[in-house]
Amino acid sequence: MATLRIWRSSQLKLLHLQPHKPILSSFKTTSYKPSAPRCFSSTTRIGTHNGSFHCDEALGCFLLRLTPKFADSHVIRTRDPHVLDSLDAVLDVGGVYDPSRDRYDHHQKGFDEVFGHGFGTKLSSAGLVYKHYGMGFIARELQLDQGHPHIHSLFLAVYKNFVQAIDAADNGINQYNTNLSPKYVVNTYLSSRVGRLNLDWTDPDQSAEREDAAFQKAMTLAGNEFLETIHFHAKSWLPARSIVMECLAGRHNIDSSGEIMVLRKSCPWKLHIFELEEAMKVEPSIKYVIYEDDRRTSWRVQAVPIGPDKFDSRKPLPSHWRGLEGKELSVIAGIPGCVFVHMSGFIGGNQTYEGALEMARASLKA
Repeated sequence: MATLRIWRSSQLKLLHLQPHKPILSSFKTTSYKPSAPRCFSSTTRIGTHNGSFHCDEALGCFLLRLTPKFADSHVIRTRDPHVLDSLDAVLDVGGVYDPSRDRYDHHQKGFDEVFGHGFGTKLSSAGLVYKHYGMGFIARELQLDQGHPHIHSLFLAVYKNFVQAIDAADNGINQYNTNLSPKYVVNTYLSSRVGRLNLDWTDPDQSAEREDAAFQKAMTLAGNEFLETIHFHAKSWLPARSIVMECLAGRHNIDSSGEIMVLRKSCPWKLHIFELEEAMKVEPSIKYVIYEDDRRTSWRVQAVPIGPDKFDSRKPLPSHWRGLEGKELSVIAGIPGCVFVHMSGFIGGNQTYEGALEMARASLKA
């Protein structure tokens, strides 16, 4: 198996909060073979189990190698307890959680570690590594001091929006409290994509070398998505949060009801509005958000959904407007300049800001 250059975080030449470019990397992995021992006297060694792999240990190994302590580490895949005891770090195997010795297993009886900060999901090996090293990952990746005020916010956001799902999937925690079957199946999430990189059971070559090569691909896939998540939250999520917070604070300047918010700049507001409403004690809740469309040719009035990842709206635009366009809609609504209202009532448009605001105000009273 060809050996490619090992990626190190210190080799990144990224400007402050510059959009992230995918990092192509390959990690040295070796399955332990008693008949052909290898010597790694010059580097530290990370251990995880061999056999079928999952997203949590693939990401966990990648994350450990982001630390200065383990930047040059080899990954050794084995279940031999004597070999594991001799390694510098072990995750997802070994039955021990002891961060002072860099032991990060979560399968042992009595293990109930969670991330904290209001999160109660049981941690996987990836979550454990992130809990102890995540602040440093983010600071180094963005070339910021770890004490920078944004680092802690990003630390929590990346856990919530990326790492927690891996913890939950690995620990068999359902996403929803329901006994109903889902209406459709989603198999495109990261944990499932990593799982598909395992050798197929029909493949005649089930050698340790091919298994290790597949694990390298899994680490690269999971690791690159982790780094992309950091950069998304730094360059997009964090600025959008500031905009939404400012616009929520000024909602009463838009309409006396306090239920209409105008974005001073179009941004992904739905990522933030629910958390910020709670944090800022917004009451009554926002029903409509007004913003200029991407082409700056008209204005949108969008109904706020009932919750994150929900399609139903708190208060859809009036039913007798839905599916109408242009002059017909303007006549029915009694508001000039109307462009359209979606059939579901979740969004509509007007040629002017004043018209969009009138649509929102009329919808509140409907």
